[in-house]
Amino acid sequence: MRSVPRVWRERVTKYRLIGGACKDCGKTFYPYRRSCPVCGSDNVEPRKLPETGVVETFSIVRSPPTEFVGQAPYVVALVRLDDGTLVPAQITDVEPDEVHEGMRVEAVLRRYREQGEKGIIEYGIKFRPVISNE
Repeated sequence: MRSVPRVWRERVTKYRLIGGACKDCGKTFYPYRRSCPVCGSDNVEPRKLPETGVVETFSIVRSPPTEFVGQAPYVVALVRLDDGTLVPAQITDVEPDEVHEGMRVEAVLRRYREQGEKGIIEYGIKFRPVISNE
């Protein structure tokens, strides 16, 4: 179970698709963390990532963890953003059988999960098929 303070601390990076950019090796990554997962450098700065990309690979989840049972079946994917950053994310607003590699997608804010009737309702970024050409 996630705590209210943790959800509150992570809200900016989760709601605005903020990743990290390593000043030493030049890699970008998501989610944001203080150390580069590629070279281990602590010389990392937050960076707003592009909100569009393509589905690189995906899987349909039919037997999810307990907290996601109400969403099954659903699609989890690696989305390659337009700047090349890979983002693990759920694909939404589309039937699982319609998802395919190379599908253009865009980021949207959606509900992640609820922690019971009186628990935290978490929101974050998911991706849906592109419906606008903005």
